[in-house]
Parts: sequence; structure tokens; C-alpha cells
Amino acid sequence: MQRISRIVLGFAVLAAAALLTQTTLAHGNDRGTATATIAGAQVTIDYGRPALKGRDPLGLIKPGQVWRLGSDASTTLESDRDFDVGGTKVPKGKHILLARFDGPGKWSLVVSSKPWNQYEAGAKIAETSMTFTPAQDSVETVTIKLSDRNGTGVISVEWGKLRLTAEFKPAP
Repeated sequence: MQRISRIVLGFAVLAAAALLTQTTLAHGNDRGTATATIAGAQVTIDYGRPALKGRDPLGLIKPGQVWRLGSDASTTLESDRDFDVGGTKVPKGKHILLARFDGPGKWSLVVSSKPWNQYEAGAKIAETSMTFTPAQDSVETVTIKLSDRNGTGVISVEWGKLRLTAEFKPAP
């Protein structure tokens, strides 16, 4: 009888841990995908789409902090070609995208090997500045767009009245 009780207790603990993990990792936010062909390279960004729910995105991040550019699972950029971000060659494959807030109006796009909650300087693969543009209209849900501007990739991020853009190029 004790053995059966221990087995049942063990299963209950495992079930509770699985439920807690699922609740912690997923907040029910939709996922978004941005895809483009940039100078012949297939590029895709996958990201979580949190809603504002009355929050101010600019008030959520302190100078020096990195933002995961979305919610839940990491925002990723995947390419079938090497690319250049801020003068650094990034190998083809899947990488994590983060944004770092450096101060009012100053942002950087960071390509990382680690997610935002494990980020450290050694995880940075490449970095480039982002152009910050305040907007009149508010966007309720994080929206990331990817486009080709004459062979240069352009990443645009919109949330609330925050507008950020960064560029990258296929590596030679």
C-alpha cells in the first residue's frame, strides 16, 4: 500500500511540475512570423505578440537592459545565408534577437546565442544600432516586419508608440 501511495504521489508531483512549467512559459500570447527574401536569402523572424493592456513599453525597460522583442519563447531570426549585422558576420542558421535600451532614444539590436533571461556580454554574436521613432498612433500588439530595401534587410518593431528599425545585409 505504501508503494502505491508513493507512486501516486510521484505522478502528482510530476503533473504539478508540468502544469507549472507550461503556465510559466506560455502566457497565451499569439506568435507572429515575418518572412522576406533579402538579396536571395530566405529570412524568417518568429516572435511572441504581447498586448499592451494599458502598459507603456518605454516604462517597462530600464537603461542597459535587454528586451526579448516579444513574449514567451525567444524571438529568433533564421537565414539560409550568412549575414552582416553592424560589421560582424553572423553564420546562417537560427539566432536569438534582442533589443537593448541604452537610454532615451538609444536602442541596439543584438544577435545572441542566449535568451534575454540568460544574456551576458559573451553571448553577443553581433550588434547594430536601431533607429527610434516615436509614433502618434499606438499599436496594441507587438508587430515585427521584415523587408528588403535594395538588398538590405530592414527589421521594424512596433509596440505602443515605440517604433524601432535596424538594418542588416547578406555577408559577401
